[in-house]
Amino acid sequence: MSNSDVTTHKFTAILSKKVEAGKIMNALAHMSIGLVASNIDKLKEMNFGDYVDKDGGVHPSLSNNSYVILRADNSNQIRTVRNMAIEKGIPFVDFTNTMQEGTYLEQLARTKETPEADLEYYGICLFDTIEKVSELTKKFSLWR
Repeated sequence: MSNSDVTTHKFTAILSKKVEAGKIMNALAHMSIGLVASNIDKLKEMNFGDYVDKDGGVHPSLSNNSYVILRADNSNQIRTVRNMAIEKGIPFVDFTNTMQEGTYLEQLARTKETPEADLEYYGICLFDTIEKVSELTKKFSLWR
């Protein structure tokens, strides 16, 4: 295996098991897009490339890094990871209960009117070196 075959970074999502499937998938989509958009300077480490099938069909812009999806028992576990990510400077995007229902302007207003302690975290997505992300996520189980 050459050095170019080895990845050094990973994406990780931690999702609340208390949120229904449709809402959690919506949150995961928004967080994943936001994580890439807010970290354009890290595109090289995110390692996007095209996969090409035998017929020459292109399957574009997939990351060669792992993307692990983990399960949290509750919002407070996600809040704790968020606080640790802030403390350690690990890039993240989170999603809360105030970010669904209504227009985005209503969501922005609802979030602004809600104290952080009252937010219900649906999930958080992280991207950094395998070591740094694993340090924050080692106590969580895989999403099943």
